Amino acid sequence: MTSVLITGGAGFIGSNFVPYFLKKNNDVRIINLDLLTYAGNLENLKEVEESERYIFEKGDICDRELVESLFKKYDIRGVIHFAAESHVDNSISGPEVFVKTNVNGTFTLVDIAKNYWMDEPFRYKKEYKGCRFHHVSTDEVYGTLSDDPNDLFTEKTPYAPNSPYSASKAGSDMIVRSYFHTYGLNTVITNCSNNYGPKQHNEKLIPTIIRNAIEGNNIPIYGDGKNVRDWLYVLDHCTGISLSYFKGKGGETYNIGGRNERDNNYIVNKVCEILDELKPSSKSYKEQITYVKDRAGHDRRYAIDASKIENELGWKADENFESGIVKTIEWYLEKYN
Repeated sequence: MTSVLITGGAGFIGSNFVPYFLKKNNDVRIINLDLLTYAGNLENLKEVEESERYIFEKGDICDRELVESLFKKYDIRGVIHFAAESHVDNSISGPEVFVKTNVNGTFTLVDIAKNYWMDEPFRYKKEYKGCRFHHVSTDEVYGTLSDDPNDLFTEKTPYAPNSPYSASKAGSDMIVRSYFHTYGLNTVITNCSNNYGPKQHNEKLIPTIIRNAIEGNNIPIYGDGKNVRDWLYVLDHCTGISLSYFKGKGGETYNIGGRNERDNNYIVNKVCEILDELKPSSKSYKEQITYVKDRAGHDRRYAIDASKIENELGWKADENFESGIVKTIEWYLEKYN
């Protein structure tokens, strides 16, 4: 039984990944390290909490003594690192915790992994050959794109982060990259587009739209609503992470995107149309849409070229936005009811 440390497994993407990974890999035991900040919720992991191959440990990835003890206690042979502060608005109002968690926390994890698995640079201990550190990151590290539909983020796009959040993730990416080039640590990085789906925190765009709609509140949309994102269904992201972890080439980066560019106006109108069908009210939910002051430094457009992971690893997204959003809304209606 191989022990894999999952950080942030009680968060949105992590809590979708843990059940998926356990189901797909019968020879893996997951150690889930999560501090359970406001964004982590063990209710999202009810389906695996009785599994003999799942262990939860509450703690901070910045706590070196704790992380070192977990490596020794469970003989960790792999790391898939989700844990991060991730809400852009929060990074604008309180950037310090983003640097602490995303930069210092990633450094602590990757440094401990290197020390536990390796004797010296480029020489793994015999029993730990093949152990891998997988860092989960974001397309926001690349900055913003033009309106040209042919302008896409690739793995060679220069980093140009524009928020404290994306800057902290860019910093963590660079730390992981350096441990491959300096020490020969077996690393892989994945940069994903905007995720959506079950178990996402209420603060994010799509849950905010759904919640405010059914509660009869104004549905706030930043600026003119024309900011564009590439939307990726969370379970499609999980399959991409798993493929990259097992089959990705050491030291490489893989961009995972849904090829579903939609602006916020489309998102809010589509969600309202589906809600009008699934939970009709006396009037259309669209009448609750309200435009509010734009976010500071709001990037205009993100879009990923996922050709590398598609061609080299055989990954593809199963959901388009129109299919994934229906599943998402149905999940939230059940939750909010």
